[in-house]
Amino acid sequence: MLLIGSDDGVHRTEGVADATAARAQRALDSGQAMRVRTFDSVPGAFAATTTGLYHTRDGESWTDLGVPEAEVYAVGASPDGSRLYAGTRPARIYVADAADGPADPAWRELDAFRALGERDDWGIDRHENVAQVRDVLVHPEDAERVVAAVEVGGVYVSEDGGETWADRRIEGFDAPHTDDVHHVALGERDAMVAATGSGLYRATDAGRNWTRLDDGAQTYFRESLLRDGVAFAGGSPTPPSSWLDDRNHALFVSRDGEAVDAVDSPTPDEVAVGWCEYDGDPVAATNRGTLLRREDDGWRAVGSVPASESVHGRCIPLAQFEA
Repeated sequence: MLLIGSDDGVHRTEGVADATAARAQRALDSGQAMRVRTFDSVPGAFAATTTGLYHTRDGESWTDLGVPEAEVYAVGASPDGSRLYAGTRPARIYVADAADGPADPAWRELDAFRALGERDDWGIDRHENVAQVRDVLVHPEDAERVVAAVEVGGVYVSEDGGETWADRRIEGFDAPHTDDVHHVALGERDAMVAATGSGLYRATDAGRNWTRLDDGAQTYFRESLLRDGVAFAGGSPTPPSSWLDDRNHALFVSRDGEAVDAVDSPTPDEVAVGWCEYDGDPVAATNRGTLLRREDDGWRAVGSVPASESVHGRCIPLAQFEA
């Protein structure tokens, strides 16, 4: 099953092929879905939305997990399933004990993370001076390492489960919005890739030093997929408000930290904004709702998914889920 986030909640489809992907059906009626995630350590799937954090075991029935902030943008889980994390707007991170399952968790705010935002004054005018946590990730091999991506604020890493934080912002580049972080993908050991409003960046030391992967032609990145040292992403020279007029978009691949290479896309006038791995293949959803799948002979359009016409509907998170 493929779960698909949209402006009006979560949809699902039973496969990724022409005949089935076009028949996506509503699974969750909620606010805009910002992240749809599954975890090996926790049964079911999660949807972080602007009306709360929801959990399902079967893809049909969903439970609101009662995060104290109404707008939840990110969700993470420890590799043993004992803790859940929720990232919100305004930029807060909450943690809950999930050792007995995700039902009815008791959330506790990580105060040190809020103190970072108050100190550094996250957020900018066009975001109403309010920042949001776009990603909160727990390293699959280290339950104490938590990575947070803040829009607008940067990348931060905790080595003690979120009680203290280190600033790992992307600095030193001729790019104005490297703290406008939309997504972080974790790789093996200390590798990570950050998609920002001013480029795509990679680090191999848990964010202490960053390398820019894009060449500056397409600088706006929503998400990436990092798999076996290979990063996949879609980029645009402009933010979403100009995507209807701008057609100079590209689909990229970067191998072993090398600069990105543009690859042939079946939809060159569309931007890949959501990514997941489906049955071993990279899958992407574009801003216009085209579903793309990478196969042995290249990329192929395999169907369509719900996509809003609004500027804010340019976020289409994806996740494979087996009930």
